[in-house]
Amino acid sequence: MLTCEICGEELLLEEDMKTHVLIHLADEMSCPLCSLSGVSYDEMSFHISTAHPENRGRAQELHCVSTSSSTPSSCSSAGTSSACIRDLSASSKRETASHSSAENCGPTKTNMSLRRSPPTPLMVELKQRRDVIPPSVRTTPVSGDSPSGTMASVTVVNSLALTERCHRTAKKLVGRSIDDDDDDKDKGAFTSEPHKVKQKRLSSSGAENQFPCPMCEVVCSNSFILQQHVELHMQEQNTAEGAKSYECPMCSVVFTDSFLLQEHVELHLDYGAATSCAGSSDSDLRLAKELQQKEEWRRREQEAKQEAVEFKKLQRQFGLDGSGGYRRQVERSMDKAVSRGLMTPAEFHSKMADMMESLASGSDDGKTRTQGMLEALSEYYQKQTRDCVHVWLSSETDHYCSSEGDKGWGCGYRNFQMLLSSIHQIDTFSQCLKERVIPSIPKVQCMIEEAWKEGLDPQGACHFNQRLQGTRAWIGATEIYALLISLGIRARIIDFHQPTGPGDTHPRLFEWVKQYFSQSLGSHRLPSRVIRTPQPPLYLQHKGHSRSIVGVEQKKNGSLCLLLLDPSCSSGDARKLFHQDGIKVALRHMRYFPSNLKHKQYQVVAIDGILSPEEKQICALNSRTLRAERVP
Repeated sequence: MLTCEICGEELLLEEDMKTHVLIHLADEMSCPLCSLSGVSYDEMSFHISTAHPENRGRAQELHCVSTSSSTPSSCSSAGTSSACIRDLSASSKRETASHSSAENCGPTKTNMSLRRSPPTPLMVELKQRRDVIPPSVRTTPVSGDSPSGTMASVTVVNSLALTERCHRTAKKLVGRSIDDDDDDKDKGAFTSEPHKVKQKRLSSSGAENQFPCPMCEVVCSNSFILQQHVELHMQEQNTAEGAKSYECPMCSVVFTDSFLLQEHVELHLDYGAATSCAGSSDSDLRLAKELQQKEEWRRREQEAKQEAVEFKKLQRQFGLDGSGGYRRQVERSMDKAVSRGLMTPAEFHSKMADMMESLASGSDDGKTRTQGMLEALSEYYQKQTRDCVHVWLSSETDHYCSSEGDKGWGCGYRNFQMLLSSIHQIDTFSQCLKERVIPSIPKVQCMIEEAWKEGLDPQGACHFNQRLQGTRAWIGATEIYALLISLGIRARIIDFHQPTGPGDTHPRLFEWVKQYFSQSLGSHRLPSRVIRTPQPPLYLQHKGHSRSIVGVEQKKNGSLCLLLLDPSCSSGDARKLFHQDGIKVALRHMRYFPSNLKHKQYQVVAIDGILSPEEKQICALNSRTLRAERVP
């Protein structure tokens, strides 16, 4: 019995022991100067002489020591350990050649042993695939040349099956990335120089090319060399594909580590921020100015559009939108009355003829006129009032209300007609007025345009674009002032520009009106309860409307009440003042207490005598910039 000193296995035949020792030698054979292993003694010697010529002597000594320590004692009779290894290697080659030349042995087979070096991923995969091969395919009885003629059972692998498995495993492992640190260390252990030496040696083998590489055109002499060769392919492939690359998005520099790329990009950003702060401050300032200018232009455009919209609304509200004047409005009003059946066509034509005649003559038709208003008030206060201490009334004034042609915009013109009707009855102003007729609204518009031509109130003329005829334009205190000055009548504007009492009231306005009507009386004369003064009425203007002040009441408690004639009051309501049962209703529309006048601003136009030609010229020059008397 022969016992293997390496593993302790007992064998009968010497040839079986040689084969057994050869398997051990294949496992242990490795280069002492590099990572090459799993080759025969002759191949290892050839490797040392070619790859390590400068350390050849020392390598041979190390190699002999390593091989002699693993040789069994049963081989000592054959000579030195190196000779025994050569004999074993030669015997192994002869067995391989004999097996390959046999006709009934089927496909080429060779011995395969398991390496004890650290397993690579390919070796693990190959071992797993070898373990699942059926025993009938993995082991085949091979006859030996021993004297006893017994059959030695050796481990063989079908070369075609091995080649196919290696090919599939290589394809499967080509795209596999090595992510953990252990694989990185294994990958870095193989340098390019040993790879080149192994490739050169494997490609130079000639007689024993039996196992072709499934990944290239190299043919290996046995399965162990093929395995090592495929491992080199896989390691190179993993090295090429396993290393991830990261390209900088700002300068195209490639990094293999994401942390290095992050630091590199941060340097870019820090440098760019510093450069922008140092070198682009002027451009930032220009950009800020451009943005500010664009925003300013946009705001101005929006304001201009808004102003245009508001201006159109004001033009429409104040009758300057070109929609026609007094005549056009009368025509539209009568057309509507005819279409609704409220007026017959005959009446329509009759009224149109009267209107055309009035416009041609320039005088008012008198259809909205109510006479005797102040006389009726005087009689009422003398007979029926008990709570009034004193009542001051203006000179006789006729009431003019709005008509179909000026409804909604003609209050200023109607108040001027009331004022003019009072002036006609005062002898002091008779020399100023050539005609004692009340002009129509279109005629009043023409008179104001003539006053503008004389140089009065140029700002107002510019506001109305020098034109009032044919429009529905509203007029106010300044137009009444310019019209009176053009007639030679001295006038002044008193501006109550802010409230002077609690609750936005104007008690100063009431006091001033009382002063105006009572100034004609001497201080030595005690006033009676009802005082008829020679003063003409006052023109009272506030935002959106105007009225005429014809008197003021003083109660027993000292409070004051103004008496106003309103153009918006119809002629029917005004005539109720002449009836005993309707006088209280008419007075309700005429009485205004401080709590009833709460607009922010009021303007009063007061007549104050006659102008000489020189004074008229001075007033015309002063009217270029009108200045009112502000109270307070």
